This record gives sequence, C-alpha cells and structure tokens, in this order.
Amino acid sequence: MKNTAFLISFSFLLLNCNIAPTKEKTIGLITEKAMVVSAREEASKIGSDILEKGGNAYDAMVATHFALAVVYPVAGNIGGGGFMVYRNSDGTKGALDFREKAPITAHKDMYLDSLGNIIKDKSTLGAHAVGIPGSVAGAFEVYKKLGSLPFKELIQPSIDLARNGFKVTKKQANSLNSKAVYFEKVNTYKTVFEKEWKEGDLLKQEELAQTLERIRDYGKEGFYKGKTADLFVNYVRELGGIITHKDLEKYQAVWRKPIDFSYKDYHITSMTLPASGGICLAQILKSIEPFDLSEIEHNSVKYIQLLAEAERRSYADRAHYLGDIDFVDVPIDSLTDTNYINQRMKTFSWDRATPSTEVSHGKILGFESDETTHYSIVDQFGNAVSVTTTLNTGYGSKVVVKGAGFILNNEMDDFSSKPGEPNVYGLVGSKANAIASEKRMLSSMTPSIVEKNGNLKMVLGSPGGSTIITSVLQNILNVIEYDMGMQESVSQPRFHHQWLPDMIRMESNSFDEHTKTELTTLGYEILEKKSLIIGKVDAILVLPNGKLEGGADPRGDDTAVGF
Repeated sequence: MKNTAFLISFSFLLLNCNIAPTKEKTIGLITEKAMVVSAREEASKIGSDILEKGGNAYDAMVATHFALAVVYPVAGNIGGGGFMVYRNSDGTKGALDFREKAPITAHKDMYLDSLGNIIKDKSTLGAHAVGIPGSVAGAFEVYKKLGSLPFKELIQPSIDLARNGFKVTKKQANSLNSKAVYFEKVNTYKTVFEKEWKEGDLLKQEELAQTLERIRDYGKEGFYKGKTADLFVNYVRELGGIITHKDLEKYQAVWRKPIDFSYKDYHITSMTLPASGGICLAQILKSIEPFDLSEIEHNSVKYIQLLAEAERRSYADRAHYLGDIDFVDVPIDSLTDTNYINQRMKTFSWDRATPSTEVSHGKILGFESDETTHYSIVDQFGNAVSVTTTLNTGYGSKVVVKGAGFILNNEMDDFSSKPGEPNVYGLVGSKANAIASEKRMLSSMTPSIVEKNGNLKMVLGSPGGSTIITSVLQNILNVIEYDMGMQESVSQPRFHHQWLPDMIRMESNSFDEHTKTELTTLGYEILEKKSLIIGKVDAILVLPNGKLEGGADPRGDDTAVGF
C-alpha cells in the first residue's frame, strides 16, 4: 500500500523540481514485517507481493529489478549494471559486483582524436558508449546463491507489465519527451519511446516482454546467448559499435568482500571497488567523527562547511587512486586508516574554505548520473538487500536494441577517457580508471547497510552520479546524529562538494540566504540551480519496536510498499 497521507503532506515539496525546506516532522509508511522501497510503485508492489508469497529478500530483489527495467526505463534496466550489498538474518554480509565491463577490443585512446583530444559525445551517445551489461548476470547470481521461489514466478509479473503496459506519470512523460530527439538521432528505427507523452498514457513494450520471456525460459543464456544476443550484437555493430558475441558470453558478475567500518556506535557495510562509494563514505565519516555534531545545528554553516571539507579531500583521493581492483592495486586499508584521515583533516579551518587547488590526493605510505536508481528491501525473515543499478545518464546511450526493446548503457563515460579531463558529471580521474579491455569502470554507487549492536538499523542508497555518496552520507547522519525518522530524513534538502569543480552544490530554495552569504564570505562558491536535485534516496529504518519505516524520496515517484 502506498503511503498516500505522506505524499499529500509533501506535495508542496515538488514544484518545478524545487525542494523547499521543511520543519514538519513526517512519518513514512510503517509496516510490521517486510518492505520494498523503489523508484516506482509498480516495482515496489511486485517485490512486496513476492515477499507476501513467502519469498525472501533475494527473490524480491530479482522481481523488483526486472520490474524497474519495465516501468523505469530512464535507469531501471537489463542493459546496464550495478551493485548489491546484503545482510542475512544471521548477520552474515556480502556484496555482488554486476558492473558493466569494457569490450574486449576497448583501449585507452578510443575516445580521442588524432591530436589526443576527446571526441565530443562519443563516450556518452550511441553504440560506442556501451559497456557489456551485467544486470541479468547479477540477477541470476543472486537467485542461484540466495533465491528460494521458482524463477519464473519472479520474472512473470514484469513480462505481464511490459506486454499489458503501465500508466506513465507526469515526471516520466516530461523525461521521455525531453529525450525524444536523442532516441531519434541514435537509432535507425522509431523506438517505442518516441511519441508526445502525457500523464496517464499507457506504455506497452512487446519486444521487451519477449526478451524477458527468453530470460524466463533459458535463464542467463537467454540474454547473453541465442536470439537476444544476436539482436544485441547485430544492432550495435550496425550502429558502428564494437561489442561481440564473445564479449557477452564472457561476462561474469563477481562476489566481493564489502567495505566494513564503524562510525561511533554504528557499523556500516557498503560497496567496494569498482564502486567508490564505500571507501569515500568511510573516509568522510571518519573525517568528521572527531567533531561533536550535537553542538552543530543540522544544515547550518558549520555543518555544511565540515562535510564539504571532508568531501573535498575524499573526492581528491578518489580521482587519483581509485579504479577496478582487478586491474589496479588500490591502497584501500591506507585510504581508510584513521591516522591517515586525521592527517588529511589537519589543514581544515573553520575560518576559511580550503581551495581545491591546495588539496591534492593524500600521500599514502607504502558531476555521475542523476538517473541511476536504488531500491532497498527488508523481508519478514530479517534479510536485507541494498541495490543500486544504472544505465549511467538518463536512458543511457539512447540505443534501444531493435527487436529486443531494451535500452543500452553509456557506462564507458565513467572511465577516464583522458586522465585529468572531467567526465559528463565533472568527475576527473587518473590512470587508475583508464580504459582497458574487460575492465570495470569506476562508479560512485553506494548501496549500504547500517547496524547497531549487531542488529539491522538501516538499509539505504541513492542515484545521483557523483552526489550518490554525499546523499547516502547525509541520510546516515540525519538518522544517527539528528534522530530523524526515515521519511523525514530523505525529505531533507541536500548539498554536495566533490573537490572539482570547487563549489558547493545546493538544492534550490532549500537553504536560507544568511547561510549562503556566510559560506560565501568564508570563500565557498555556491551553485544553486532551479532544477538541481541531489539524489533520490530510498531507504528503510528499523524502529525500536521492530517495525519498519520506509523513506521514499519525494523528489521522484518513489514509493514504499510492504506488510
């Protein structure tokens, strides 16, 4: 069930995408046993229905994942990838990397011209931008290891939804209409997404339904081999891309050891590389841990300043050191060492901003897409799943596979096409994130689970490209340090700093003029755009009485469903 009362009370928050500050304490959906929070009500309901049938969180993850590929094509996908962090009811934890990979024939200079300059749009638009998708492989890895119900039961609701259609929301109609010109530019046929959409229109995707049926009937090979693979490879090659059947057949999702660290009395588990989120989150929280936040007002000048300076230093390290750990030796233990972090913060001063020109990466001894999507699940057995998945930018490469109906990612832009040059989100990188054959590109995704005293406390994550890390950070602090409920937390205005460009991004109409003026006086540049949204956090909080509170971000059509 949708928490209608909450949505009504917060309808005023979203007018022309402006987030207004609120002092009203709000409560999200409360359930007794289980919950799914995702970007669309249809997907959350499909996941919750699976739980009600006796499925576990991993069954619900598979069902929700495929449902989002149908109802949320801007970011939900089978043509992209992502990361999962999980916690079993017995406290055991793990992480799955189903991030996209570079094609076998990819190389470090593939987006540069003869003079060594980046070729505009080549890494973001069209077939050359596509990495090898991991979403389907990831779903089957989860199901094989942790699922319980028959797979056909998990995917059939999404097949029906694709074939019968679903109603387009106002936000979705605006999103599809804004990208129509790119679908037309990239593809050699008129895709199902190209029309003048309005709220309430029915979006049917028969070719996608058939693709999902092949996955239902033939498993993982129904995507990476056979008819779907033929349609995929043939169309990409038609458009000039380099992906081959061998690329698809070789792809494997990888189980990884997650990043585990403590913040005060809490234990946090997050994703490891090639997702940078866990390392950066650990660095930032450890940077601010010595400061008494009980004496610092939420979203005050001092609060924003402290977080911005910690973020600045972490993102500088991110740019220099981080990449795919299967290709690059990354000093994770050193980067998250308390002594190292304390040393990094010695240059912090309350009296002035530390210009990013004065902050390089640390000395070690020895703007990413707003259109990612995240979902959080807690089941009736006590298992928890945190999943972030993406096509990169909205609708990825804009390539819609002819005859198969799914959208392909443009994740190749998350590599450093040229060390020191920013990607589409303004993030810079080094040789650590250079393109290489079959390498995974660096990500900011930060699916996370928080525990206290060995018990599950919070499940959360966010889309938002480079702002993912800081969105997750602020929501953890909202709950831990400022005693907010989950819905109250995700509804708060947010800000972001990422080293370069050297500015604090703020959601519009969210912070008072005095705060902004004081920050400017201290030397901070403020970026506040009318349409700027930082993250769309979907989270679950375990209340003291054992019940669950959902936090569904009002910035989108996000919805909590449970029982």
